[in-house]
Amino acid sequence: MKKIIFGFFAILAVMMASSCGSSKGVVYFQNIDSISLAPSRGLYSARIMPKDELTIVVKTLAEEASEPFNLSYGKGSAGGSNGANSLLPYLVDNDGYINFPVIGKIHVAGLTRTECEDLIKSKIQPYLSKNENPIVTVKLSGYKVTVTGEVSSPGVIQVDQEKMSIVEAIAKAGDLTIYGKRDNIMLLREDETGEKHYTRLNLNDANIINSPYYYLQQNDVVYVEPNHVKAKNSGLGASTTVWFSFIGVATSVASLLVSVLRD
Repeated sequence: MKKIIFGFFAILAVMMASSCGSSKGVVYFQNIDSISLAPSRGLYSARIMPKDELTIVVKTLAEEASEPFNLSYGKGSAGGSNGANSLLPYLVDNDGYINFPVIGKIHVAGLTRTECEDLIKSKIQPYLSKNENPIVTVKLSGYKVTVTGEVSSPGVIQVDQEKMSIVEAIAKAGDLTIYGKRDNIMLLREDETGEKHYTRLNLNDANIINSPYYYLQQNDVVYVEPNHVKAKNSGLGASTTVWFSFIGVATSVASLLVSVLRD
């Protein structure tokens, strides 16, 4: 009987040790108590890129004064009273320009939303009376990122607030599955010239918060690689793998009991 009890405790100890070892790899920001987050100071502002869609609204005290600068669906220009919902979006071309009513081409790529608003305001000011102080509102209407690989709900995520961290994007995708590599997340990014770049990020390391890649840009792709367990069992479903593991443990326990009882 003592041998049987000892055998069970030995198996239990091995299972607990393997469980503790595997859980260590799934905890985010493991060293956050020992690093400084001062380098992350500063508010993030997305920058306009080629192929972005911009919704631009110009408002003035005299409504008719802003009409030529608001592009609508119905005609070449529309009054501000219809609101932003009736306005056509501006597509930033490959060279970073938009074709703005009255003004013509304006280079906006590389600017933040606030910088773009200030630039457009300076361009239209000479066409208005001196007592007019136009209000220009710019919104990125086509901001999206993609999260794929070992996450619960892979897909394209629309970003409404023009700001999303990699952690937020992964959370919206349902978080990583147990098979996802948390220490080797691949981020694919396209710059303003169309050149693609990639980097690898470690969610276990809190220094990711200080990384320039912590906040995602338009059209970023986040790919979560499968770990070696998923790679080896790629031909099997998750439930099948669990059952095989259970049967393996049960078989080992039965074999041990038979061996002990024979002694």
